[in-house]
Amino acid sequence: HGIDVRRASIVIQGFGNVGSHAALLLHQAGARVIAVGDARGAIVKEAGLDIPRLFEFMSGERHRSVVDWGGEGDALPSDELLTLDCDILIPAALEAEITEANVDRLRTRLIVEAANSPVTCEADFLLGQRGIPVVPDILANAGGVTVSYLEWVQNIQRYSWTEKRVNEELHERMRRAWDLVRERSHDTGETYRVAAYRIAVDRVRRATELRGF
Repeated sequence: HGIDVRRASIVIQGFGNVGSHAALLLHQAGARVIAVGDARGAIVKEAGLDIPRLFEFMSGERHRSVVDWGGEGDALPSDELLTLDCDILIPAALEAEITEANVDRLRTRLIVEAANSPVTCEADFLLGQRGIPVVPDILANAGGVTVSYLEWVQNIQRYSWTEKRVNEELHERMRRAWDLVRERSHDTGETYRVAAYRIAVDRVRRATELRGF
């Protein structure tokens, strides 16, 4: 979509296990994470937040909020976070956060669903009309369950892999899944979500047939 991650501006809603690590990895890749938030509020800095320091702060005592961090950034109400101007918006908190009520105020070029169902069906349709692509949750946040599968494989073998190998296997599977979804979307004109669902349903159908049902 013409977005250079090394110069991209990122907004992340949610700074738990998913959001915080997404922020850290994107920061390491050179992106500018300009705002993050949680249930209590948000902080924003157009030049980019010091994500490693914020990550360390949030990894300390439990029940901390990003608004408790005195490092940098201006305070922002939670409901204004999603409407900030950015290249990539990552909802990594709760479901149904992007709805018909706020979708028209979004100012982003790309949405990556890190939470489960953060975009409602109605909002997803309207985003499609506006030409804002959405990488769906079934693809974007599948890394955790994929590693659970890899752990199961190791248990079956009674053999432990190195963290390096697990990451390599994860990367290969996620990259292959993304390539399949992207190619189908390009060939058929379907959204990423529809393409991902069709691929998933077809795989379940084939697996069911192979089992004789």
